Amino acid sequence: MQSNICKTVGDNNYKTWIKPLKFCGLDGGVAQFHAPTNFFGNYVSQNFGDFLISQIAGVNPSVRRLAFKVADAANSAAEPHASKPEVAPQPAREELPGAPLDSRFTFDSFVVGKPNELAHAAAKRVAEGGPVTFNPLFLYGGVGLGKTHLMHAIAWELRARNPNLVVLYLSAEQFMYRFVQALRERRMMDFKEMFRSVDVLMVDDVQFIAGKDSTQEEFFHTFNALVDQNKQIIISADRAPDEIKDLENRIRSRLQSGLVVDLHPTDYELRLGILQTKAEMYRAHYPGLQIDDGVLEFLAQRISTNVRVLEGALTRLFAFASLVGKPINMDLVHDSLADVLRASERKISIDEIQRKVADHYNIRLSDIVGPKRVRTFARPRQVAMYLCKQLTSRSLPEIGRRFGGRDHTTVMHGVRRIEELRQQDGQIEEDIEMLRRALEA
Repeated sequence: MQSNICKTVGDNNYKTWIKPLKFCGLDGGVAQFHAPTNFFGNYVSQNFGDFLISQIAGVNPSVRRLAFKVADAANSAAEPHASKPEVAPQPAREELPGAPLDSRFTFDSFVVGKPNELAHAAAKRVAEGGPVTFNPLFLYGGVGLGKTHLMHAIAWELRARNPNLVVLYLSAEQFMYRFVQALRERRMMDFKEMFRSVDVLMVDDVQFIAGKDSTQEEFFHTFNALVDQNKQIIISADRAPDEIKDLENRIRSRLQSGLVVDLHPTDYELRLGILQTKAEMYRAHYPGLQIDDGVLEFLAQRISTNVRVLEGALTRLFAFASLVGKPINMDLVHDSLADVLRASERKISIDEIQRKVADHYNIRLSDIVGPKRVRTFARPRQVAMYLCKQLTSRSLPEIGRRFGGRDHTTVMHGVRRIEELRQQDGQIEEDIEMLRRALEA
């Protein structure tokens, strides 16, 4: 019967609305179920009632109708038929029409580096619960930088600290789908009750609702209702609120009223840290599999734009090595990841880097490549050499030739000097990251 119900109503409806029901007995032809909330029972009765009765009657023909009552966690297992005290029903998180949480996305598995340390710290603070400080917490950044990971981590941590907390995580697309469904079925009051009864609302990829006027209207009212109740809201998007086109100004203003945090593109050190963490996990699944020195460093250097692609490349590498029974070395990297490496080939040119650096330091392009060695020109020149080494696949001799015919050892010295200064001089570090982001944009 279970498989038939799932097949008929669909896997998503089954998991959301049928699976949470707990059968508690028959009484005069009435099949009785515990439901997480009164709303939940009413929804199942109106949308799936007749179908469920037909399925149950196939097993027990005496069943003619269904009845739902709100389960009392303390007594439902021991006294399923006992009358319940009149208490406000607490929504159970199984009822909520959100997206499932990924068990891999926790704070323990999140690798922290300079580009994401502020976002991580803010997420940890919100996940501790307690008084609402940042409302909303708005996380934004490009694809594969960790926004969704942090949102899932917050949800897991909140639930671990307080299992009774009602935490709803869903995408903006799911919010819109539920809203349109409620409009079509004339069930807006149920929609409002559902979304405004949560303790924590988490909406991923909020840029999706931009330009959709009715959805924005309902989102705005839901947002206000939760803020008025001092409930926590966490939002993510692929860009800052003021950069989301066709977003209503009042929503933009609301989103900017809390803490807005940017997840920067990953730097080399963070990418390497992510690979090292993942490699340790894979070693447990592939015992005895050797990985040569320099492989992880090479991948961190070459695959720079997207952490998902980076992690996928490592997964493929370990799987391929296991299947062919070979150690993970550079030959295997090039054999198994040829397409990934081609797609990740950097398209930034040396000329572009030189122009950007000259503009940034307000000097002439001829001074970048010229012979003058005064510090005003020498430091920007070293920064440009460093970025050429990091962001292009050009060799050191070729980079040297493009800087006024300099020797490759001069380039090597400049690169090393900037690496040292990044650890010592906050201004140099800031300049490098600003230039990198401008070049990779």
